[in-house]
Amino acid sequence: MKSTVTRLSAAGLIAAALAGPAFAQQTPLKIGVLTDFQSVYSDIGGQGNVEATKMAIEEFGGTMFGKPIEVVTADPMSKADVAATITRKWYEAEGVDMIIDMPTSATALAGMEMSKQFEKIMIVTDAASSDITGKSCSPYTLHWTYDTYANAHTVGSAIVKNGGDTWFFITADYLFGHSIERDTGDVVRAAGGKVIGSARHPLNTPDFSSFLLQAQASKAKIIGMANGGGDTINTIKQAAEFGIVAGGQNLAGIVMFISDIHSLGLKLAQGLIITEAYYWDLNDRTRAFGKRFFDRMKRMPTMNQAATYSATLHYLNAVKAAGTKDTKPVLAKMRETPVRDAFTENGVVREDGRMVHSMFLFEVKKPEESKAPWDYYKVLAEVPGDQAFRPLKDGGCPLIK
Repeated sequence: MKSTVTRLSAAGLIAAALAGPAFAQQTPLKIGVLTDFQSVYSDIGGQGNVEATKMAIEEFGGTMFGKPIEVVTADPMSKADVAATITRKWYEAEGVDMIIDMPTSATALAGMEMSKQFEKIMIVTDAASSDITGKSCSPYTLHWTYDTYANAHTVGSAIVKNGGDTWFFITADYLFGHSIERDTGDVVRAAGGKVIGSARHPLNTPDFSSFLLQAQASKAKIIGMANGGGDTINTIKQAAEFGIVAGGQNLAGIVMFISDIHSLGLKLAQGLIITEAYYWDLNDRTRAFGKRFFDRMKRMPTMNQAATYSATLHYLNAVKAAGTKDTKPVLAKMRETPVRDAFTENGVVREDGRMVHSMFLFEVKKPEESKAPWDYYKVLAEVPGDQAFRPLKDGGCPLIK
């Protein structure tokens, strides 16, 4: 009897192994959106990223291999350990095939370790550190929207060329802020400018007075805001109270979003030079997506929300083309297929995981120049992806020979 059981078990294992690929196709495709629902980055991602994911799924048709595509969501509370716990659970126990968003650089890097461990796909659409496709790159992670290198080079170089050659940074004291300060500082110095100093603040602090006083005392022409979301909004609002711009210094929004401009209002935000990868009023495609998003969310999409839609749709098309959910063939399809959608018309996924595409340099309109709600930007320049993003050879990604 004992030997019979052993033979049956062995036969069952062989059958299961042979049926593995077919069995995998019977399980529903599941996407996890790990996002910020209630803190400083909720406006730029949050529920908008969840809706953008659902929009892509609906546009694709809602099913994969005859099964409805599933979406799960969670908030890592801006904590790397919480992000690691959630991503492990999703990949290991809940059958999640791809995780998207990752609201901060620290949560992204923590999740990337789980992605490598379980050899599952992660697409970063919110976190910004250029290390994600640099020294910390992963064969299973793609970086979609923007990064600190691209933003620094697009905005920083333009400002220095226009005479803003001395800088002081107000920096969020974690990887994202450090990466902005580092990458923008490199651009300033390379262009012949000087970084006078910086002041580092905790994430989601309500009071920027001490940091602004240091910046004011530095006499730097440019105060670079190496932070994002609600922190950037509060920096600008409190800078106005201190009369910083009225006193002759200027603010540089290195990582800013249309949601920030909407929260500030044009009276405070007018004249800011910023960079984004997407703006709803660029062309017919962007306007069509913006209208669909607005109908659901009653606000125009940020570039992160448009990118989350784009990355999800590109992933779904790659799964379909590969005929499998298996990670490596899907990634191969994502890399070999150009990205052409409402987010970008010229995207390419590189070997290091960076999705390279045009970035845009914008000036925020004066109140009298805006003709309608959400009409906030004047286009100053379109910067081709191979000029905006770090060259592949310079990133330090260990995957690149």
